[in-house]
Amino acid sequence: MCTAHDSTLSRRNFLGRAATAGAAAVATGVVAPMVFAPMAHAAPSPDHRLFDTPSTPQDALAALYAGNERFVKGEITAPNRNMTRLKEVAGGQKPFAAFLGCADSRVPIEIVFDQGFGDLFVTRIAGNVADPAIIGSLEFGVEVLGASVLYVLGHSKCGAVSATIAGGEVPGQISTLYQHIRRAAKEANGDLTKAIERNVQIPAEILSEASPVVARRIKAGQLTLAGGVYDLETGRVRPVAMPGK
Repeated sequence: MCTAHDSTLSRRNFLGRAATAGAAAVATGVVAPMVFAPMAHAAPSPDHRLFDTPSTPQDALAALYAGNERFVKGEITAPNRNMTRLKEVAGGQKPFAAFLGCADSRVPIEIVFDQGFGDLFVTRIAGNVADPAIIGSLEFGVEVLGASVLYVLGHSKCGAVSATIAGGEVPGQISTLYQHIRRAAKEANGDLTKAIERNVQIPAEILSEASPVVARRIKAGQLTLAGGVYDLETGRVRPVAMPGK
């Protein structure tokens, strides 16, 4: 007959033997599958380079609109968005398009156009205005890095444009943006949708006329100037006519 004392000793002996066996298994590298089940292997990632880099400004612009179409349809491929691509461009970049976009958190430009690491050179500022720092940055993107598309992207319900139309008092230095947007607001006669569109065309006009670098590359056929308005509700980018076109 087994007493309570004997039962306690038996459990202690069992646990002791189990601990000893476990330590030996760790020391020898032999671990029972039932204790440490092997981790499932992740499915292989898709090819990180699904599309060839566009060779002409026209091809580059077409690639952007094709990417936005994939995004709208929910058929994103997320090309160039993995560690392979990250390491590939770590030593240098050669984006095929440069962007002037709004700083609005709802307009992530690489995602909107279904692009990845190293594809787009992006500058963002509230109201997508072309101030000197932005112009200089975009000149670097097209002249030094070789982007063949210069794209100005506005978006629906833009707070900076609507605030400029309202003309109310704002804190800090927010009102310094108004001087860049006021022309668009005035020409649109208070119509927000028209003002947003004009606020794409006017910065594009400034870039093409105030920057000798941009003007020269456009004239040489090395760069195309384009613009559009991103719809926050549908995700679609609607092209906007550019100055002189």
